[in-house]
Amino acid sequence: MSYQPIIPSNGIVGWNFLQATYDKQFETFTKDVVLQRETDYFIENIGNVKSAEDLMADRRLLSVALDAFGLGEDMYKKAYIEKILTDGTAADDALANVLGDDRYVQFSDAFGFGPGDTVKTGSVEDMADLVFTNKVQAFEEAVGEQEASMRVALYGQRELANLAGDETSINTQWFNVMGQVALRELFEVALGLPESLGSIDLDQQLEIFKSRSESVFGTDNISDFSDPKLMKKLIVTYLARDQLSSFNASQSSGATALMLLRY
Repeated sequence: MSYQPIIPSNGIVGWNFLQATYDKQFETFTKDVVLQRETDYFIENIGNVKSAEDLMADRRLLSVALDAFGLGEDMYKKAYIEKILTDGTAADDALANVLGDDRYVQFSDAFGFGPGDTVKTGSVEDMADLVFTNKVQAFEEAVGEQEASMRVALYGQRELANLAGDETSINTQWFNVMGQVALRELFEVALGLPESLGSIDLDQQLEIFKSRSESVFGTDNISDFSDPKLMKKLIVTYLARDQLSSFNASQSSGATALMLLRY
């Protein structure tokens, strides 16, 4: 990408700047020739795709489709991705439903290749929405190359709104948070939890996340983060803790260097 997002600093100051300039920076970013060429190709050709097999056969279409849901790393898992698409999401044991990551459910739903589903590749509106989401994901990735915490905050702000709007149980929503790297980092840091938490039993992790969230944010219900004020508190808490951690690490490194210079 030729345009690199401008992030003047980490922490809350950088976040406020990004929020204030987001629309303009996003507009500039999406004018990138390579990005526009791939999205134009998707719009022009996705209507010819009638099955999961068709989509799998076109790498360029599949790349845009996966990237729109932050699943680009799965590009080479062809059999796995095709099963997610062909299973659909209606059955409880459909692959997308048992992975504990709502992105796969969204991905499968976006195309409608499952049993009894209506194929959506002919819907101009649905495919335009997917292309827009692909551009959002690409922008967030570019932001992350400048400052990783900003990508986590942007993704969390967007994805939590999706989670908060679904009708799954509180526990299922938390398992989704725990199963997505960016969302997990957002809550682990904001709640002051150690990365080593991931090494204990999953049900124990769940209870710790819920208990700490109740203590810090006054709720253990992910759906409550649809409230803009609570969402802002989550993001600000995450960024403040992340910045403090970075500062402490740099101070520690500096102190170590000074100690070594004395000997």
